[in-house]
Amino acid sequence: MREQSFSRRFKKGIREWISVIPFLLIGTVLFILFVLYPQIKNIYISFTNYSIMPGAKNEFVGLANYRKIFTDIHVKGSDAYFFWMAFRNNILAILITVPGQLILGLLVAVFIHNLRFGKNIYKILLYIAVICDWVVFCNIVDYIFQPDSGSLVNYILTSIGILKQPVSWLKNTWTANFVIWFCSIWKGFGWVMIIYTAGLQGIPMDRYEAAKVDGANNVQMFWYITVPGLKATTFYLLINLINGAMNIFIQVFLLTKGDPIGTTDVVMDYVYRRAFNYFEFGYAASCGLVMGGVVFILSMFLKKYLRYGQDE
Repeated sequence: MREQSFSRRFKKGIREWISVIPFLLIGTVLFILFVLYPQIKNIYISFTNYSIMPGAKNEFVGLANYRKIFTDIHVKGSDAYFFWMAFRNNILAILITVPGQLILGLLVAVFIHNLRFGKNIYKILLYIAVICDWVVFCNIVDYIFQPDSGSLVNYILTSIGILKQPVSWLKNTWTANFVIWFCSIWKGFGWVMIIYTAGLQGIPMDRYEAAKVDGANNVQMFWYITVPGLKATTFYLLINLINGAMNIFIQVFLLTKGDPIGTTDVVMDYVYRRAFNYFEFGYAASCGLVMGGVVFILSMFLKKYLRYGQDE
């Protein structure tokens, strides 16, 4: 009887695996072709003087590409100097755009959540920037930050007396970086707002009712009920926003292309230009892998020390 029972279970297990394997096989093949193989190829390229010319010899250079990233960091004009300047801009983007999106998204989400009518209308209007194509969005930003006095921002600031003359926003290092950060916050906070509005629905209303009975005002309820109740949502957003800020590319590529003299560059744009403008594919691959390692370590740090997805 035991042998028959084991045989029956074994045959049933085989049939289940046969029915599941086609689905697993499709995902596995796609993962190998579009994730695993490109990553392995990228690692190989980083150790060579790679050329895309047919029949060209890809000379193995060992760690030479990686040494270039850490050699002469403080020498202006060196490869390492521009790489770490781009890396600095990524860090600044994290420090400015992540809190900006979190705070603005949370405040707007709380405002919409407390409305009695028109919640979905406000959500749609504020989410338009998120779904808007990056090319269209950056063209709008470029237009309102034009250097002449007729542009929207210069006109408003000169009219109210903040500026005495128009500013070339995208031609100066820090004003151009400001525009890039502004662009990132404007386009991203709508997504944060949607996630927070979903999280607010998971906070029991009886907590607010009990707080009102105890005499708590709106500010106290926000700090002691809303913010703690959105802890898991905030950690989820934090990790995604930091990863997004570390991978900023298209707004820099469309608005400044790293100018002036690479001072608004970010790592992804720097890697792109070194690969496709200067054809230094090996060096570009090594830069990308160093950046990927930093993002991975940062994500693991946040997950461990901020206890993402865990209860206290």
